[in-house]
Amino acid sequence: MSDRIAADERYFVASQSQLMWRRFVRHKLAVAAAAVMLAVYLVAMLCGFFSPSVPAQRHIKFAFAPPQRVRLLHQGRLHAPFVYGMEKQIDRSTMLITYQVDRSTPFPIKFFVRGEEYLVLGMFPADIHFVGAEGHPLFLLGADKFGRDLLTRNLHAARVSLTVGLVGVALSFFLGVILGGISGYYGGVADLVIQRIIEFLMSLPTIPVWMALAAALPAEWSSIRVYFAITIILSVVGWTDLARVVRGKLLELREADFVMAAALAGATESNIIVRHLLVSFLSYLIVSVTLKIPAMILGETALSFLGLGIRPPAVSWGTLLQDSQNLQTIVLYPWLMFPGLFVIVTVLAFNFVGDGLRDAADPYK
Repeated sequence: MSDRIAADERYFVASQSQLMWRRFVRHKLAVAAAAVMLAVYLVAMLCGFFSPSVPAQRHIKFAFAPPQRVRLLHQGRLHAPFVYGMEKQIDRSTMLITYQVDRSTPFPIKFFVRGEEYLVLGMFPADIHFVGAEGHPLFLLGADKFGRDLLTRNLHAARVSLTVGLVGVALSFFLGVILGGISGYYGGVADLVIQRIIEFLMSLPTIPVWMALAAALPAEWSSIRVYFAITIILSVVGWTDLARVVRGKLLELREADFVMAAALAGATESNIIVRHLLVSFLSYLIVSVTLKIPAMILGETALSFLGLGIRPPAVSWGTLLQDSQNLQTIVLYPWLMFPGLFVIVTVLAFNFVGDGLRDAADPYK
């Protein structure tokens, strides 16, 4: 009985963040999605280590090679994990490339193997790969038209697509909070100008605007410059919804008693906005950011898929999906659609986490 009373006391004296955390961990789907998100970002950060090779490595003999099966039985006997080799065949009448499994020799799968050199976090050279096949290229997700490993390219593409979401949301969050805060707290001419800008931006059709701005980028720009330009473009057109919400919240709260008390205590206007008003609905801002990241990822994927976003030799999920733009390719080489699966899983994980945070934002409910 005393334990129950103590638990009730801890509940009623818990902070807002503690109450949100308790409610969030009870949302099992959101917790599982958060684990998936953390795993995806960890693999993306260390993509060179988790990749069997490097993105640009070509195996011309294995163009459009299908995914290899990991096996445990060779000639009826238990064997360490391995893959069989593949023999390329071309139909002379249709010129269709097919592969036959060569069951004569197993190629063991090794962990922590030495291979092509890469940079850890873009700074430290290393050549240790998490997995690889001894004596044969490893294509767990198949290969593209140049014989490049699709697992490797998808993992490296994740680094670009996921960071576009984070950087883009950070910029749009900054713009939305600052401009929405000014509009809601000060009102007057500032509110009029900012709201007219928001209405203008929201009236523009999103996809054509993205396409026009992305197409305006100089063709001679490097992949890095295009990457940052696309991030800025996505941020410039993505801050309006948050700014409107922030404005509405500040209009509702700026006459509240705690705001008046802070002003009488000598707090500056910027201090009142940042330390009192924004903090009062911080939970909503966190949820908004979580749900905004997948929209940024989808925006970059759409632009790159249309050839207006990240450009080769840089890889993103959108650029990888360019190889599956026609029905014939999808029918013959369906493994080229794997980048779309990565996008779906990542976006769903973000949405489930956002739902969990939204439910947890009102811990007394």
